[in-house]
Amino acid sequence: MSKILPEVRGTWRQYTAALTINLATIATGISAGWTSPMIPRLQATDTPVGDKPMSLDQISWLSSVTCIAPLFVLPLCNILSERFGRKILGCLMAIPMGLCWLLTLLATNFTFLLIARILEGMGNGMIIFLVPIYIAEIASDDVRGKLGSFLGVAANFGLLLGFILGAIMSYQMFAISGMIVPIVFLAGFIFMPETPIYLLRKGRKEAATRSLMWLRNDDKVTVDSELRRIEKMLEEEAMSTSKTVGFKDLFRSRGTIWGFVIALALLPGQQTSGITVIFTYAATIFELAETSLDPNSAAIVLAIMQVFGSIVSTATIERAGRRFLLLFSCGGMAICHILLGLFFLFQFLEYNLSTINWLPIVTLSSYTILYCLGLGPVAFVVSSEVLSSDISGLANSIAMSIVWIICFVIIKGFPFARDLIGAHGCAFILAFFCTCTLLFTYFVIPETKGKSIESIVKELNVSSKKSKTIDYELSRKP
Repeated sequence: MSKILPEVRGTWRQYTAALTINLATIATGISAGWTSPMIPRLQATDTPVGDKPMSLDQISWLSSVTCIAPLFVLPLCNILSERFGRKILGCLMAIPMGLCWLLTLLATNFTFLLIARILEGMGNGMIIFLVPIYIAEIASDDVRGKLGSFLGVAANFGLLLGFILGAIMSYQMFAISGMIVPIVFLAGFIFMPETPIYLLRKGRKEAATRSLMWLRNDDKVTVDSELRRIEKMLEEEAMSTSKTVGFKDLFRSRGTIWGFVIALALLPGQQTSGITVIFTYAATIFELAETSLDPNSAAIVLAIMQVFGSIVSTATIERAGRRFLLLFSCGGMAICHILLGLFFLFQFLEYNLSTINWLPIVTLSSYTILYCLGLGPVAFVVSSEVLSSDISGLANSIAMSIVWIICFVIIKGFPFARDLIGAHGCAFILAFFCTCTLLFTYFVIPETKGKSIESIVKELNVSSKKSKTIDYELSRKP
């Protein structure tokens, strides 16, 4: 016990800041979970919005517009976070989240709901942009991965909460409950510190010192050492880039290019692994598999698996390492897609599969755990670790723009792809993409566990051959 307590005392304020900003992520999860239980009600004759059931086309837009909306706000996120700070942008996130629920509550027709979903998508974009950056800049090296993985836990917990609230609450009560979380988030986050890295970059050393003193539990020796390290890092950044960071700065050095490439591979890789299409069309997939599980129960089961996988990831990310979790996750997801594809293929060939109709449930549950154990949370952590602080916002906003475009294409295109190549063909394609991410991780991504961001960037700057030699020599040291 005596070995654990000092660590807890030294990092509990970092945990507090990470948990507080992830209240916004919980709000996002609840909004995402709203769709599954509410769509059947919106299509019913006694619909809570308007005087007639919504069409399939209207429902498809309510589901997919949240993937396009972030594209309008992401460029603004980078500008606001660099000009006014991470904390100001964090407080602004509460606005679209709160307005989303207010419009949902007051909606009288499809247009109101569509605007509400657009606001939700804008809030999602702001949250997924800011949370990894904020946590990477406030966390010490020994807990950065664990705190970064809170994003996945919070999003999945919010999703599960949304499924449960949708199952037990009326349309109006769900909207009122959803509005509470952004308010609680804003009330708490307003007391959290600005990141010390941002403050130092703006020349506000005294404010950066106060921020670090709070985050490091008033440990002056640690704070002085970290201030010197950050100042040195910023000096090196200033020598290699212009005052205003632009697109060309993404290619200013080998390390920056590789960091950008890693972000472009891992973040879109989340969507090409199939997570969004599986949750959006979970009921359809279970119906195709002819299982006895009803849609609401299926959604709740998968959401529980997500929360479980995220918690396991949080507990193991600083022990197992980023690379291992990514490799294990991508390999396992590829196998799950192959098994599901084979099930649908044999079903298409009219084999009797009644004795193994449990396979899709087990496969999708396993897939969900594996995603949340590795690729889901770790992609956000690594993409923030492999880029220097001045370029991280721009690089990740570009990567996330691509993510949202892929998300929209997959959600809108899945029904057409299913009709064209069958459910088995879709599953095999997703397995192929998981395998590609696996190979990219194995050959390109370095282990970042326990390393400072500047040391990771420096490692990416060396040649591939030299990097492997360094890793081998370090592994031989006692």
